[in-house]
Amino acid sequence: MWIPTEHEKYGVVIASFRGTVPYGLSLEIGDTVQILEKCDGWYRGFALKNPNVKGIFPSSYIHLKNACVKNKGQFEMVIPTEDSVITEMTSTLRDWGTMWKQLYVRNEGDLFHRLWHIMNEILDLRRQVLVGHLTHDRMKDVKRHITARLDWGNEQLGLDLVPRKEYAMVDPEDISITELYRLMEHRHRKKDTPVQASNHHLFVQMKSLMCSNLGEELEVIFSLFDSKENRPISERFFLRLNRNGLPKAPDKPERHCSLFVDLGSSELRRDIYITVHIIRIGRMGAGEKKNACSVQYRRPFGCAVLSIADLLTGETKDDLILKVYMCNTESEWYQIHENIIKKLNARYNLTGSNAGLAVSLQLLHGDIEQIRREYSSVFSHGVSITRKLGFSNIIMPGEMRNDLYITIERGEFEKGGKSVARNVEVTMFIVENSGQILKDFISFGSGEPPASEYHSFVLYHNNSPRWSELLKLPIPVDKFRGAHIRFEFRHCSTKEKGEKKLFGFSFVPLMQEDGRTLPDGTHELIVHKCEENTNLQDTTRYLKLPFSKGILLGNNHQAIKATKESFWITSFLCSTKLTQNGDMLDLLKWRTHPDKITGCLSKIKEIDGSEIVKFLQDTLDTLFGILDENSQKYGSKVFDSLVHIINLLQDSKFHHFKPVMDTYIESHFAGALAYRDLIKVLKWYVDRITEAERQEHIQEVLKAQEYIFKYIVQSRRLFSLATGGQNEEEFRCCIQELLMSVRFFLSQESKGSGALSQSQAVFLSSFPAVYSELLKLFDIREVANLVQDTLGSLPTIVHVDDSLQAVKLQCIGKTVESQLYTNPDSRYILLPVVLHHLHMHLQEQKDLIMCARILSNVFCLIKKNSSEKSVLEEIDVIVASLLDILLRTILEITSRPQPSGSAMRLQFQDVTGEFVACLLSLLRQMTDRHYQQLLDSFNTKEELRDFLLQIFTVFRILIRPEMFPKDWTVMRLVANNVIITTVLYLSDALRKNFLNENFDYKIWDSYFYLAVIFINQLCLQLEMFTPSKKKKVLEKYGDMRVTMGCEIFSMWQNLGEHKLHFIPALIGPFLEVTLIPQPDLRNVMIPIFHDMMDWEQRRSGNFKQVEAKLIDKLDSLMSEGKGDETYRELFNSIIPLFGPYPSLLKKIERETWRESGVSLIATVTRLMERLLDYRDCMKMGEVDGKKIGCTVSLLNFYKTELNKEEMYIRYIHKLYDLHLKAQNFTEAAYTLLLYDELLEWSDRPLREFLTYPMQTEWQRKEHLHLAIIQNFDRGKCWENGIILCRKIAEQYESYYDYRNLSKMRMMEASLYDKIMDQQRLEPEFFRVGFYGKKFPFFLRNKEFVCRGHDYERLEAFQQRMLNEFPHAIAMQHANQPDETIFQAEAQYLQIYAVTPIPESQEVLQREGVPDNIKSFYKVNHIWKFRYDRPFHKGTKDKENEFKSLWVERTSLYLVQSLPGISRWFEVEKREVVEMSPLENAIEVLENKNQQLKTLISQCQTRQMQNINPLTMCLNGVIDAAVNGGVSRYQEAFFVKEYILSHPEDGEKIARLRELMLEQAQILEFGLAVHEKFVPQDMRPLHKKLVDQFFVMKSSLGIQEFSACIQASPVHFPNGSPRVCRNSAPASMSPDGTRVIPRRSPLSYPAVNRYSSSSLSSQASAEVSNITGQSESSDEVFNMQPSPSTSSLSSTHSASPNVTSSAPSSARASPLLSDKHKHSRENSCLSPRERPCSAIYPTPVEPSQRLLFNHIGEGALPRSDPNLSAPEKAVNPTPSSWSLDSGKEAKNMSDSGKIISPPVPPRPTQTASPARHTTSVSPSPAGRSPLKGSVQSFTPSPVEYHSPGLISNSPVLSGSYSSGISSLSRCSTSETSGFENQVNEQLAPAPGPGPSYSGPDEPGRKESKTPPPYSVYERTLRRPVPLPHSLSIPVTAEPPALPPKPLAARPGHLENGTRRTEPGPRPRPLPRKVSQL
Repeated sequence: MWIPTEHEKYGVVIASFRGTVPYGLSLEIGDTVQILEKCDGWYRGFALKNPNVKGIFPSSYIHLKNACVKNKGQFEMVIPTEDSVITEMTSTLRDWGTMWKQLYVRNEGDLFHRLWHIMNEILDLRRQVLVGHLTHDRMKDVKRHITARLDWGNEQLGLDLVPRKEYAMVDPEDISITELYRLMEHRHRKKDTPVQASNHHLFVQMKSLMCSNLGEELEVIFSLFDSKENRPISERFFLRLNRNGLPKAPDKPERHCSLFVDLGSSELRRDIYITVHIIRIGRMGAGEKKNACSVQYRRPFGCAVLSIADLLTGETKDDLILKVYMCNTESEWYQIHENIIKKLNARYNLTGSNAGLAVSLQLLHGDIEQIRREYSSVFSHGVSITRKLGFSNIIMPGEMRNDLYITIERGEFEKGGKSVARNVEVTMFIVENSGQILKDFISFGSGEPPASEYHSFVLYHNNSPRWSELLKLPIPVDKFRGAHIRFEFRHCSTKEKGEKKLFGFSFVPLMQEDGRTLPDGTHELIVHKCEENTNLQDTTRYLKLPFSKGILLGNNHQAIKATKESFWITSFLCSTKLTQNGDMLDLLKWRTHPDKITGCLSKIKEIDGSEIVKFLQDTLDTLFGILDENSQKYGSKVFDSLVHIINLLQDSKFHHFKPVMDTYIESHFAGALAYRDLIKVLKWYVDRITEAERQEHIQEVLKAQEYIFKYIVQSRRLFSLATGGQNEEEFRCCIQELLMSVRFFLSQESKGSGALSQSQAVFLSSFPAVYSELLKLFDIREVANLVQDTLGSLPTIVHVDDSLQAVKLQCIGKTVESQLYTNPDSRYILLPVVLHHLHMHLQEQKDLIMCARILSNVFCLIKKNSSEKSVLEEIDVIVASLLDILLRTILEITSRPQPSGSAMRLQFQDVTGEFVACLLSLLRQMTDRHYQQLLDSFNTKEELRDFLLQIFTVFRILIRPEMFPKDWTVMRLVANNVIITTVLYLSDALRKNFLNENFDYKIWDSYFYLAVIFINQLCLQLEMFTPSKKKKVLEKYGDMRVTMGCEIFSMWQNLGEHKLHFIPALIGPFLEVTLIPQPDLRNVMIPIFHDMMDWEQRRSGNFKQVEAKLIDKLDSLMSEGKGDETYRELFNSIIPLFGPYPSLLKKIERETWRESGVSLIATVTRLMERLLDYRDCMKMGEVDGKKIGCTVSLLNFYKTELNKEEMYIRYIHKLYDLHLKAQNFTEAAYTLLLYDELLEWSDRPLREFLTYPMQTEWQRKEHLHLAIIQNFDRGKCWENGIILCRKIAEQYESYYDYRNLSKMRMMEASLYDKIMDQQRLEPEFFRVGFYGKKFPFFLRNKEFVCRGHDYERLEAFQQRMLNEFPHAIAMQHANQPDETIFQAEAQYLQIYAVTPIPESQEVLQREGVPDNIKSFYKVNHIWKFRYDRPFHKGTKDKENEFKSLWVERTSLYLVQSLPGISRWFEVEKREVVEMSPLENAIEVLENKNQQLKTLISQCQTRQMQNINPLTMCLNGVIDAAVNGGVSRYQEAFFVKEYILSHPEDGEKIARLRELMLEQAQILEFGLAVHEKFVPQDMRPLHKKLVDQFFVMKSSLGIQEFSACIQASPVHFPNGSPRVCRNSAPASMSPDGTRVIPRRSPLSYPAVNRYSSSSLSSQASAEVSNITGQSESSDEVFNMQPSPSTSSLSSTHSASPNVTSSAPSSARASPLLSDKHKHSRENSCLSPRERPCSAIYPTPVEPSQRLLFNHIGEGALPRSDPNLSAPEKAVNPTPSSWSLDSGKEAKNMSDSGKIISPPVPPRPTQTASPARHTTSVSPSPAGRSPLKGSVQSFTPSPVEYHSPGLISNSPVLSGSYSSGISSLSRCSTSETSGFENQVNEQLAPAPGPGPSYSGPDEPGRKESKTPPPYSVYERTLRRPVPLPHSLSIPVTAEPPALPPKPLAARPGHLENGTRRTEPGPRPRPLPRKVSQL
């Protein structure tokens, strides 16, 4: 049976449990569980990480932990009773664990590893805490480490700052908000601003001296030198090096490492240097022979210098190499370091051996104890300590020092009878009076132990040597008295013996007879001469002699003459025991000289402070002794001396001696009667203040009042103890009187000078320190009353001196912080006076920082749940006094502009934060009663209204994100809790006072606005929190958003008819609330929308306002990333969601206005679908097609469905930016055109918008045009740029702005140049199907055609798409998917390449147009794309598969042409047509013939670099034909069975026959051309080709071409005009050429070649289609039917070396005449007879020529859309292949051949764009450009293609498959070719007529959606003139063209109307080159 547990409540899982038993709860190791019940070794409960799932688990898997239970029962909470630091560590590590893994995923390796180390450290520390064996101090230390690491990790991961007290987390409910703020602030500051250490230490480690020729031992001396004051500031660090330049004692680190300690911050500056002096120990001269002298001397070697500032740049531990310099003359050695610092180069140079000193230097910061802890290894190994010279900045009591520093400065010596100067060495000893030498008290420096004697270095031949060597003598005090220092001077001989001869000595006693030590300063000592062997051990012989010249001057004038030699030293004493001050000694010995007491007391102010503090206790005893001796006489003098000493201790240098004085007062002070005198003198001074002229001394007295009171109180206590409390009343009266005097002096106002207010300020600043002293003797209430009276007596006038105001506040601040204020009794007495002063200051907005601090302290004392009466009363007082002013202050300081300085800004934020914390504290303390009293206290509604507006505004400020730092979530939650509680109290007041007739819009609006921003705060969005954090927040505060939402709903319901005031203003804010994914909140808020629509409907009959506002707000909110899928459902779904409220749609459906309501919801839902998609796409990183597609979808929605122009323009610019980022410059230009279209060339002023300034519409349109042109230029879409250049040029011209016009024309010219000169890659196009429900809305189950990037092939494109949609599955077939795929919860991508079908064939078919011009028209403005799939129908003939090989041709029509505003557009319509095997064969042959013609033409005109492409093409066709290629077609279609079974195919069979014959003719001419150009080594191949060709002809049954000429023309019944194909000249004439609108692949560098035997079945073809084997440039799939043994082959892309375009000279081509039929030699004509076009050699008689000229003239393209009516009427002379010769041709050739240069097509005015214009063959006369008066702009579509267009030669790609064998992927365009129409003639049209469409032109042109802003034409939404598109309007005049040919041409207008009967064509004559 399950029993509820009593004690087993909480545990940790120690082994994972899978929960496989019934009701089992799955647990992982480490989970914490709460246990509810137990039964037979099982527990029932839940894991704390998921409290909703309860289950059972074995008790053996759980380790129980102690815990206490709150709220026993159903909602009990379990809190573990472990150390709070442990609890925090556990939960934090759990949170970090998940985030740590995310770091790895996000590739943030550095933080990942650092966090890993920190987590391991925390776990180790946690173990130590759990074991519990730590000492108290160690535990504290461990906790400090833990919290530091937790804070670091939280900060790095962006988690919340944790408020802590004593290393434990603080519950914000247990402390006041001001205290919480301070804790947060403290931790934040700690995090932000590392405290600058005031102490610094320099670590020096000597490594080595690098020098080439050492050989002698060295001494190295480091010290710090102040170049500003020219003196050393530290002792020396001294070490010895061996002969190799390495430290002598490497095993003793303290001998070569030192720490220069106690450097102040002021000493880390540029002019403090580390100086290194190096002394060598050896012979006198560095280069002397070794045996010259055995005596060792100390000699200068070199010096190095480094500025300490160089170390501040980094904490580098790398060794530094210091250059070592030597002075040029030894006499300057003493100042070499100064010369180096000053860079006096003339005085020093590098040492001869070029030595370098390797040292390691490091600056350490912090006090010495901290350094010991942090760098324990340094100290444990050993390091010598080098002190600063003298005392450190702060002298510590108890510090024992007695160091005498002696600097051996210089000497002046006589020659001593020598011819040269001496080599002087000084030896120093410390000698006692007895003559005994004191051992080991001479310290050379910190690295070396002290020695008994010192030898100076020797300067060579110098009688005035200067040494400047500093020594420290640490002589004990007991040895000091009676000791003296003796200096002995010796001459060091450099002779062989090298002995040192004594010639004199000096001495100096350390202490004078009166007990004073040797004074600091320089002393000139007398050099006493002596003999070499003089014994100086007997000190009595010389001690009586004078030692210093200073003393001599006074005593013995005669002795001076004898002492010419002198020796100078400088001494400096650093002692805590000895003094050099005589006045100090006199004071301490006052009893021996009572008469000197007055003098001594007056001189005490002149004594140095350090001397006084050294003898502080003795001095104080002396003073009080004198006072006891004679208080009348010395009272005031002693008082003044005491004041001086007390104030001396205020100095920071002696600050640490205050405890010494405190100890003295507590333990040593014995003046029981002193209090009377002290009170008397103090009162006397206070009474004198108001009259005194000079206040300085009085201010000194007031400054010292704290200690004076301490002495008074202690004295009184001693007196009471001694007398049993006598004279108590008298003492009280004295104190009362004293304070009365004080109050009087405080109440005085300063008149004139500020001296009095300064004294008042001084008194107030030290007065609070007196409270604690008074409390020792008086009751707390008494003291409180005394203080209240004193503070109350301050002048209340606010205009007093500002400095006094500040001090007054500081005094109140200290009062509030004092012990006196913490007691509730005294607090109640003091609170009114404190609040009074605060109120005054806040009213004036002065000293806000201090006010904030005081207020914080006031509230810190009032805990949250104090319901004591006293506290409630205090709150009453504070509310009455401060609430209003507090609100005003917060409003005031938050509305000020923030100061610029960072320090000021921090201060400013602190103040704001503190005031906010105070306000929150106050509001949290207020109860119902307080609120009621507050609201009742307002006399009028106006006052209440102002108050409510004020508090709502303040709350809005508190909610601002910048109010607190971002990681202060704890503080924000507390603030929100207070705000919502207060709002709930105040909403009642709002309802009661401001509804119905008293309705006030402003206050209600303020209320709603506050509620909305409250709910939207980031810190309340629990969905973003980790589960543990969310759980904590919900347990403590609940979901405050829901509470506030319910409050909004309730208040809204109360409004009644006043709701109309808030429609539509509140739609946006409320919508924002509903976007929060909190179901309860949404359910509360959604009905408000229904209500709004209802009220709006009532008011105006519709809710357009609601709709407009809703849509605007949705857009802005979704863009910010709010909202989710459920939200759309909430608006749309009919199923009630989450609880009591039905969805909005369901509510609307009950209303009378449901239709418009449902329509609105539908619109909003559709918009949201797009917005959600847009938002999701925008979250991704790089720009991809998804983002662009999504933006296009949204942009179109705004334009078409919502008609929101501003939104539309915004999204245009968003799309433009996306394109620029992705470098889609063409698309960017098209996008910007959308905006350009909306503007006109007018002067209407436009407002500032997005990035555009305020400007006229004309200026903005000009700016846009220039930007668009620039983008077209960058996207290499120059033709479109040219059209825009013209447009803007027209504008400039109309304004006579010739400067800009010139620039524009130059730009236009440059674009033409670029078209001709620069290479353009033709992109591939891919069809992409997106199937499945998982795709975004704008892609789902739709198919698109996408323009690929440069060089992008199918595989690359497919990979890119799969990267963009990583979850998508690529479909491996091209079949249309079925419904299951459409509805699947997945993503399927179907991708294959498609062929673009250019809309206008005009430029492509015009002969002579360069290929780089044509390439533009092949891939731009494409609406239609094609994809072919071969398949077999019926049974497949194994012998000849072409009998059953059909082609399924799919045509895709887009909604907009490519390129456009996107790289992809949706497919609007698909058409699937099946092509029979015969049609397929025809198309294949046509394509191959066209390719052959192109290659032959290119070869003829020398456009090909080599002949290989032609060779291979000929070889491929002939070879395939011989081996069964063409014959397969014959077998399939020319047999009787086929003809009988397919009678309808007669025409087509004839056409196929024609094409075969045509191919034979082309091949024959091709072989003639080939022979002419074939290189020698390929002759055998050529011969083989010729032989094979005859075999091929015979297989076709062709004997004579002329035999075919007489055949009658065949008229095709399908209406397609065909020419007679079986007459040889006709079929070989250019008019007979079947023009195929193929794309030129020539700009593609890749050559893909597939062998003719590659794939033979339908399946393989399909697979190939999908998987992208087809990468040829002009086709999508390669699989073509072949009549050869292989089944499929492909046409091929040409390589770049075929890319030249044919010059226009390619005209007629010579056929071999009958008699030369087999003579190949004759096929090469002489240069003058060279054929000008590919295939037409037969001469035409002059009489025949005229007839020939008229053939087909009736077939003029009268409906040419690009010609205006007049032009068409006057000039019906189109250009065609001219076969003219003779004079006509000659005449026209005189002016050269000029073909109208191709320009971008002029757009039509017709309603539908004629995409597939089929013109019938025009008259050949038009071939000559000079014949007509006006050159026809439209080239005849019958013209022979430029070879660049049709050439498909796969250069160097292996053998060719048969031309017949190819199923071309680019078969005929919709216009089934352009032929001469012989039987029909069209009359000239009078104006623009409808374009002629080919028979299979799809009938969809009228319904076609115009491409948005295509460069051709546009149907416009609003009546704006045509500049909305890029079209150039058609005018009555012909359009402006590039310069036209000048010569007038002989007209053939009369010929234009003649009818010419069809008949056999005469053969044309060959034209000569000169005729062209």
